[in-house]
Amino acid sequence: MTDAGTGRDANGSDAAPTGLTGLERRMESRHLTMISLGGVIGTGLFVSSGYTIHQAGPLGAILAYAVGSLLVYCVMVSLGELSVAMPYAGSFHMYAKRFIGPGTAFVIAVLYWLNWAVALASEFTAAGLLMQRWFPGSPTWVWSAVFIAVVFVLNILSVRLYGEAEFWFASIKVFAIVAFIVIGLLAIFGAIPIAGYDSAPLFGNFVADGWFPNGFAPVFSTLLTVVFAFSGTEVVGVAAGETRDPSKAIPKAVHTTVLRLAIFFIGSIAVMAALIPWHKSGVDTSPFVLVFQSIGMPFAGDVMNFVVLTAVLSAANSGLYVCSRMVWSLAKERLIPARFARTNFHGVPVWAVLFSMAGSLLALLSSVVAASTVYLVLVAVSGLATLVVWFSVCVCHIRFRREWRLSGHTVDELGYRAPGFPVLPWLAIAMCIGALILVALDDTQRTTLYYMIPFTALCYLGYHLLNRHRRLDLGNQ
Repeated sequence: MTDAGTGRDANGSDAAPTGLTGLERRMESRHLTMISLGGVIGTGLFVSSGYTIHQAGPLGAILAYAVGSLLVYCVMVSLGELSVAMPYAGSFHMYAKRFIGPGTAFVIAVLYWLNWAVALASEFTAAGLLMQRWFPGSPTWVWSAVFIAVVFVLNILSVRLYGEAEFWFASIKVFAIVAFIVIGLLAIFGAIPIAGYDSAPLFGNFVADGWFPNGFAPVFSTLLTVVFAFSGTEVVGVAAGETRDPSKAIPKAVHTTVLRLAIFFIGSIAVMAALIPWHKSGVDTSPFVLVFQSIGMPFAGDVMNFVVLTAVLSAANSGLYVCSRMVWSLAKERLIPARFARTNFHGVPVWAVLFSMAGSLLALLSSVVAASTVYLVLVAVSGLATLVVWFSVCVCHIRFRREWRLSGHTVDELGYRAPGFPVLPWLAIAMCIGALILVALDDTQRTTLYYMIPFTALCYLGYHLLNRHRRLDLGNQ
């Protein structure tokens, strides 16, 4: 058990050591916040959010994002308490190992690694396609290769450089969203003229065709999309072991991230729904572009193409970071070769970064040569990884509190005390189970479970085989 105020274990050593065998604590609160935002805010908001409104209607979309924000808040405060008490790199794996079991910890680490490796591959593809707007006819793979090199360099040099790069990548996205919301509000209340309206549009589009124009049922399918859209917030926990003064930085990052996400997502959806009729909302074009074009913003398409490109690179940057730390964590546990736990003089796990980049490139290759078979399975399996992680975080939080109390400690001794315990973690567990039920009931998502269940069973089998091999090796020494 670590000291909850200092992040040090029982014998007084750092929970995540620095030096040639460990990672360095070089990131600050601003890095953590932007890393978490960078992992969430992407093409789902900038491009696909209009489709969400089109499906569920204005009020339905806002309701879905509000529920998603509540789930994220419940998970993040649980993760915040765990990360302050035990600031390990690859925290999901370490917490699950202690409070659930080593086999489950291994499965969670593999699933989460695969989730980001597949996402990383898709981001590199998207980046190459986005460049076609400015360089039509140029080979997409060339641009993808350039961005692969950029993201690799940012991750391999130092964690401080990675944090700074992610801070500025995410800052561009945040600035674009804030500008969109402010300009949109001015247009809503008539301060800025907008095409198609002779007077201030206000909020008439919200109820023009009733409260839920497509009925209430689409809200549930939209809710599932929203839950996955918020995946990435948990990166704060992965970065905890490389954060300077985690007892202060992590709680600040947790609350700041959740508040900003709720404002950005719900605010953007509200502006879109007010200015664009729901049945025309971003079905073929980004709703951000539609709004900017309606108010006469010059080069609206080019500006948003740049913002989306930044969002893609930000997500790729976060993806490689998370993947490498999961590999590093597994290597520290000797479940994979110890070579992957080695770090350079900047505290970067070079071999883990190389392995993760190779994994993402293989996923990228499968999306080209086996899109309907191998890649389809990879996407399906990785799709539910976030729900598994969120579920495990809340279970670990509940068991941590129980162990903390039985060991004679009080909640006042915690470096950060999650509010609403035990209601919030149990609520998050119920919502995660509800989301899984939605997956089972949704015809378009159900096949995900068909791939996920046997893959998970194989992961458990793989863990037991690796663990048996490790014990044999130790016995022969």
